[in-house]
Amino acid sequence: MSNNHPGLRQRARRAIQKEIAEAANALFVERGFEATTIDDIAAAVGMSQRSVFRYFATKEEIVLGKFDFVVDDMLAALRARPADEPVWTSLHRLFDVLVSLAEAPGHEEMVEPILRVVFETPALLAGYLQRLQRMQNAVVAELIRRAEAAGTPYAADDPTPRALTAAAFGCLVAAQHSLLASGASGTFANAIDRAMATVGPCA
Repeated sequence: MSNNHPGLRQRARRAIQKEIAEAANALFVERGFEATTIDDIAAAVGMSQRSVFRYFATKEEIVLGKFDFVVDDMLAALRARPADEPVWTSLHRLFDVLVSLAEAPGHEEMVEPILRVVFETPALLAGYLQRLQRMQNAVVAELIRRAEAAGTPYAADDPTPRALTAAAFGCLVAAQHSLLASGASGTFANAIDRAMATVGPCA
């Protein structure tokens, strides 16, 4: 019976984190990230400031913390791709994880406004780019492992896995800018397809 408790506690914690994040995001969009305080967020969810800090260490983490959880899902998606698939194709499909997250029911209408908040807030943008770099490092390590498992290892000085990964994540950021420029009239999936198609032939 006790074996179930950690899972139940974790689910309860994530449910509360989701409630806090949704309330905070609405305030960030309405008032701006800098103008919104932890007290404002606490009031919106009926908690104390201390309670909010039990679930999020910083205000930035409320917006960016979800990216720390998605890395494992992205690596699992990469490992599930066919071993002989072109690396660029595998990297493209890797972003299906982010598309699913962005297009999940109840999230679609907030993707563009929150993305705008991130790109227009220096502290958030810096944190976001740091997380993208950590994602890239993990992906590069997985591509190297995959090549070794296939019997075609990369040489130590071969820039291929890091160059392709950096190009793919550059396309991700370009797609996000494109989505903002379109006024969210297009889809995130289509924006990624278009961005990656511009450099795909070079890969």
